[in-house]
This record gives sequence, structure tokens and C-alpha cells, in this order.
Amino acid sequence: MKHISGSLCRSKIALACILISSAGMALAQQKVSLPIIQQVKIKNDTTSIITFGAKGDGVTLNTESINKTIASVSQKGGGVVLIPSGLWLTGPVELKSNVNLHLKRDAILQFTDDFNQYKLVEGNWEGRPAWRNQSPISGTNLENIAITGTGIIDGNGGAWRMVKKDKLTESQWKTLVASGGIVREDGKMWFPSAKTVKGSNTKNAGVVEPGKTAKDYEDIKDFLRPNLLVLTNCKKILLEGVTFQNSPAWNLHPLLCEDLTLRNLQVKNPWYAQNGDGVDVESCKNVLIEGSTFDVGDDGICIKSGRDEAGRKRGVPTENVIVRNNVVYHAHGGFVIGSEMSGGAKNIWVYDCSFIGTDIGLRFKTTRGRGGIVENIYVNNINMIDIPGEAILFDMYYAAVDPIVLAGEKRDAIKSVMVPVTEETPQFRNFYIKDVVANGAEKAIFFRGLPEMNIKDIHLENVTIQSKKGIEIIEATGIFLKNVNVITENSNPVVDIQNSSNINIDNLQYKPGSELLFSIAGEKSKGIKVSGTDSSKAKKATNVASEVNKKALEMSK
Repeated sequence: MKHISGSLCRSKIALACILISSAGMALAQQKVSLPIIQQVKIKNDTTSIITFGAKGDGVTLNTESINKTIASVSQKGGGVVLIPSGLWLTGPVELKSNVNLHLKRDAILQFTDDFNQYKLVEGNWEGRPAWRNQSPISGTNLENIAITGTGIIDGNGGAWRMVKKDKLTESQWKTLVASGGIVREDGKMWFPSAKTVKGSNTKNAGVVEPGKTAKDYEDIKDFLRPNLLVLTNCKKILLEGVTFQNSPAWNLHPLLCEDLTLRNLQVKNPWYAQNGDGVDVESCKNVLIEGSTFDVGDDGICIKSGRDEAGRKRGVPTENVIVRNNVVYHAHGGFVIGSEMSGGAKNIWVYDCSFIGTDIGLRFKTTRGRGGIVENIYVNNINMIDIPGEAILFDMYYAAVDPIVLAGEKRDAIKSVMVPVTEETPQFRNFYIKDVVANGAEKAIFFRGLPEMNIKDIHLENVTIQSKKGIEIIEATGIFLKNVNVITENSNPVVDIQNSSNINIDNLQYKPGSELLFSIAGEKSKGIKVSGTDSSKAKKATNVASEVNKKALEMSK
């Protein structure tokens, strides 16, 4: 067993400065140092769970044996708890400080589908205090902890999840219904139990309320699905090499943690898994996510910091994050910030990542009521293929629905209404995105801010996207596009600007013969400067609406 100690992020290589951009970007001449992520240091003294009576027969419930092993090793000053070859059935596992839970390659740690093994506890759900079933793996107020190896941790999520009919084939749906459970009256949703049905019909189900205890939530207990792994207020964490899969809700949820490293993980869920996120880093500081692969049912790699008033009251941003050398397959978004970002997010580096078939590539989402500021986000060298939605999306009208409309689903159009700016008004500002290539997307780039709080100061450089539709900019200020190439099928217009100002476009490339290059509308549109762009390749260069000031658009060679 290898001794685990400080490594990559302590080295001078990891502290090397990154030049965020070349000429034309606000930080062109500045060097920004990557944050330091402190690493765990755990003794290599090893104790097998067999020592405390565990049996890897897939039948024996090993909850007590595993937890006794962990507690014993921690009490002796720490070390390795070994999960050897076998199929190990268990209830909730509680981590302890100075312990490395290590899984052999042919070890499967599978959590029981007996809901009685999971007690209701006060936790957190989507950024608010909530009662949930105890997570299969959890730890609170710990330091120096690790889960390593190349084995599999399986959350048995199919026992917990509701499933939409539209996300299964006809054969899969029939098999699921035949297994038991309850189908909703409209025939479009399957539930595993009556308690799950009741919970789905309960407003703010599970949210902590004064005077209520766990007993008050017993009638909806099955609905309160746990996240597979929850670490709360922990320091110095390493998750390395392991496969985390089949979670009841989110897979990995570090909350209020510091010095967190996720390395070379496999994180998996069925694509239809409701709330089946890969990793949700919430209100954490100093984080490294590298070399990992995600293929999940909701957002892949996601940054959060609490929801609405509860998140603002907590007031802890997620900051100093490095995300690099990762691959995301199916997910609602490859790299995501929001929508629960009420405590803010800042100083985040994302680079050398590939998104393959994610619904949206780079996804930044929020909505009124959240508050919070997301700023200083640096994205570089991202490759994407087969994106069903937008390659790059900024949306301040997030509505908690799947990003891709299902067959037969109808959604109302967004109505733009100005409201006063308050602490509930979210903000997106200071993003620097460079060297992005996407082969196949529904729409290349989408910005949609609020009338009272535009998306601000977004810099895109060296971006090439092949897509059906081009660029849409709504309620945005300070958008800088340099060396952007959009190769579109439906290019009418290539760039659609609505109620936006201080838009700078330099060397825009597009498909020759496009019907319309620029469409500009909205009385607030102004300060639109286009340079280095050959407008003669389009059938029509501009279409400026009557309400737009004639001087709003300035085009130069």
C-alpha cells in the first residue's frame, strides 16, 4: 500500500502562473497563480474489514463490521481500511479522521436497498437545510480522510429514483412498471413507493421547519433520497481512482470543505437518473478535480454555494478551484456553475477538458431570488462534440427543467420584465473563455441576462463552433468576442443582439452565404463595435430594428 502524501499541488509546477489571454483581454498582461491544495497524509498501516467479521458474499449486511473497522483505525491514529475482493453489502458508512478507505480492483461496496437502514437526518438539499435519508457514505468535521483504490462504490440508486417515461424505451418502461411501484395518473412517471409519490406532491418536501422532528417526515421518507457521498465541514480530502456509481441523488457532495482533491475517478449514473449529478462542490475552498470521467443523469461537474436566502445567510462562496483534464459524457452540463450559487463563486480555472454529448457544454445558470456573485472564471482549451443544446450558455432565467425539451413537451416563452435590484439579484461577471472547439451543437453561444442586471464582462477568444444556430446576446453588457468562428446551418442571423451594450466583435468568421450576419433589436442596444469582419460574405450584413439608435452599430474593417 502506498503512503499518501502531498504531491502535485505542492510542486512548483502546480504553482506556475497562467497567462489567461493575449492582447484584447482585460487580464492580458497579468499572471494569475493557481491556488494551493493541501494534500492528505495518512499512515499506511492497513486493517481489513474482514478483521471485524465482514463477509463479501453479497448477502451479509456489513454495516457494523465496516464502521467498527473505520472507528478502530481512527482511534489508533489512522491508517488504511481495506475493502478486499468481494461483493460487500452494507448500510451507511461513516468516515473518520486520518482514515483511507481503500477498495481493491475487484471489490464492490454496494449499499442496501432496505430503506430502514437509513435514518432521517438533518442535512442539506439543493442549497437549503433539509431532512434527508442518511447518505451511504458521510463524514462531518473530519480532517485528513481519503477514499482510494480502483474498486466500485454502488449506491443502489434504482431503488430510490422516480423515472420519467419519456426517458426510457418502450421495453425498458414496461420492465420497470412490471417490477412494482406506482405509475402517476397521467402515465408519465414511475415511483418506487407510495411515500415517494406523496413526497413528490409535497411543497418544499423535507425542508427543515422549526418544531418538526424526523417523525414528521416519516410519511415521505422514501422521497428524501440521499446523495451517495456527503462530506460536511471537512479538511484535507482525497478521492482517487474509485468508481462512484448509481447514486440515489447526487453522486459526490462536498459541503463547506477545504483542500479537496478528486483525482482519476469514474463517476457514473444512468442518463435518466433524476438529480443524478456527478459532483456538486458547494461552498468549498481550495479544490482540485483532475483526470476524472463523468457519465451521469444531471450536471457533470458543478459548482454551488447555497440557495436563495439560506445560501446568502451562509455566505460562503466556492473559491479557488482547479478543474482540469476531465472528460464528461452524458450530463445536463459538462462544467456548470449554479443555479444554487447564492453564496457566490470566484477564482475558478477550468482547462484541458472534453465534453462528449453533454446537453450543454459550458453552462452558467441562475435566476432571480438567488443573489450571489459569480466572477473571475477562467476557461481554456475545451473540446466538445455532439452537444444537443448550447455549446456555451449564460442564462439568468433558469427554471429547474431539463435543458433539452422532451418530445411533446411545451414550455412558455420567457417574459422580460424589469424589477428592482436587491440582495436577491444574482450577478455573472468577469469570465475569460479561450480556445474552445465544438463539433456539433444546437446553438453556438447564448447569453441571457436580466433587464435589471445584465451579464457583464464576458471575454471569448479563439472559439470555433459548428452548430445549427449562431450567437444570441440578450441583456448583456461588455461582451468581447475575438477570433470567433461559428459555422452554422441555420444562420439567420449569425449574431442576434437584443437590448445589449458595449458589444465588441473582432474577426468574426462565419459560413459564406449566410442569410443575415447581424440582427440588432431593443432600445437599450448601443455601443456595438464590429471590426476585422468581412460582412460581404453574407447575403445581408445587418438588420437594425427601428427602435435602435442609428449610431448603435459601428462596423470597421
